[in-house]
Amino acid sequence: MTPIFAHGSLRLYLLSLLAERPRHGYELIQALSDRFGGTYSPSAGTIYPRLAKLEEEGLVTKTAGDRKTVYEITDAGRAELAARADDLRNIEDEVTDSVRRLADEVRTGVTEAMKSLRADLASAARQPTPDPAQSAPDARPAGDSNRALKEADMVLNEFRQQVRADLRTQAYRSAMPDNTVSELRRQLEGVRASILASLQR
Repeated sequence: MTPIFAHGSLRLYLLSLLAERPRHGYELIQALSDRFGGTYSPSAGTIYPRLAKLEEEGLVTKTAGDRKTVYEITDAGRAELAARADDLRNIEDEVTDSVRRLADEVRTGVTEAMKSLRADLASAARQPTPDPAQSAPDARPAGDSNRALKEADMVLNEFRQQVRADLRTQAYRSAMPDNTVSELRRQLEGVRASILASLQR
């Protein structure tokens, strides 16, 4: 995330968040985390020194409450935002690109896992058909296996399309945790292992 918040960029982004409404420090941290879909969550040690600097420059004011200190943008802060509107738009574009890159990684993970699972199912369906004379009484003919494979392929396609739709929705809401890809791979590997085990019984 370093290229997004280069020198002075986080300061400007904090001003833009305060222009939306007054917030206390934790709300700013949470707002940043939400904007990045959980892929970036600044520490208090990153946020509060910048807020103090903004206050020194007269761009924000703070009001101490019972438990929280609320920060509010000043007219000078709004003037700073207006003067650097192009810079702020560039930062917003980087945030959007970052969330989209995460969504692309997740979609790639789903696609690869589905290909692998399909290949395993197809391989199982191509196994030599046992001699009917030596087959168990409940063995299914090859035609049944082919139908089952086609149905499995349909189920996989439906699952992939649904997951992609769900991920896109979450990505555009900036609400996708940064461990989504690794968790997806882990879960799909578990499903694959379970299916393979059932095929070998």
